[in-house]
Amino acid sequence: MTDSSSTDVRHVIVDTDTGIDDALALLYLLGRDDVEISAITSVYGNTPVEASVTNIARVLQVAGADGILVAKGAAGPMSGEPSIAGHVHGADGLGDLWSDPIAPQNLSPLSSAELIVAMARERPGYYDLLPIGPLTNIGLALQVEPELLTLFRSVVIMGGSGPFPPLGTTLMIDANIQNDAMAAALVIAAPRTRVVMVGVNVTAGVILDEQAVQALYRAGTEWGTFSARILDAYMDFYQFAWGRRVSPAHDGLAAALLVQPEWITRSVDGPVNITSDGFATRAHLVRTDEGLPVGWPTEETPDTVVVLEVNSRAFVADFVRVLSGR
Repeated sequence: MTDSSSTDVRHVIVDTDTGIDDALALLYLLGRDDVEISAITSVYGNTPVEASVTNIARVLQVAGADGILVAKGAAGPMSGEPSIAGHVHGADGLGDLWSDPIAPQNLSPLSSAELIVAMARERPGYYDLLPIGPLTNIGLALQVEPELLTLFRSVVIMGGSGPFPPLGTTLMIDANIQNDAMAAALVIAAPRTRVVMVGVNVTAGVILDEQAVQALYRAGTEWGTFSARILDAYMDFYQFAWGRRVSPAHDGLAAALLVQPEWITRSVDGPVNITSDGFATRAHLVRTDEGLPVGWPTEETPDTVVVLEVNSRAFVADFVRVLSGR
């Protein structure tokens, strides 16, 4: 194991709406020697926030990491009502495979937003922040500490839609931005050290298939079996999108790119704005797919590193290897 005091170790705060892909992302980080998860903050989204906390506890139990600090966060967006993705992740957020709710052993008395602010202020430049759910907790934290994003070594967000797509094509809806546009607008406008946006423009094309599920089952480990069961449940939903049992590795990819930035093979730095066509609310790089300006006035925002292409083969191989728990 890598010495956790080493400068090569990433000390990560994960902000999560703990559905299936979030749980896999957590297990992946917990299985890497070069990562120390310093805290996990919960939020609504894939599941209600209460279930998000339960699911964090279940992942930590599987990983034997019950001592990690956990916080309960926002139950809904800064404005409006939450949209819970029970049809995707199951009513409990993990495919409805368990009937025994459990609680974290190290639950913070602070809310998610309060804990994020406290930890960032205590050790500026030490932690990496990984929001993989709606950005509500981060938006609330920015209202307390407007310089919040400058206090992290880096911020990697699973969210956004990249540049506008080529004519005649559509993008998968990004539930994280859709669920709280107000918080997302605060995040993209905030001063920062480095913010990387891993959007559905790239995550939707990074696919785990039935071979991955079978490899996880064959590992014969608690980690592998847990991962295979919930991934199998995820495919119950996505099979109707593509006519085959596959699923995208949304949050797992964002987690991997935080610790393996060399797997980003193409990106662009530029301003991001929140847009809505009356159906989908998105965080877009305000450029067309050809790199041209969009056709309306835009808001000035600090540059975000927008991921365009990744080494999906290297990621998938490492993801399955780590989740196998060998």
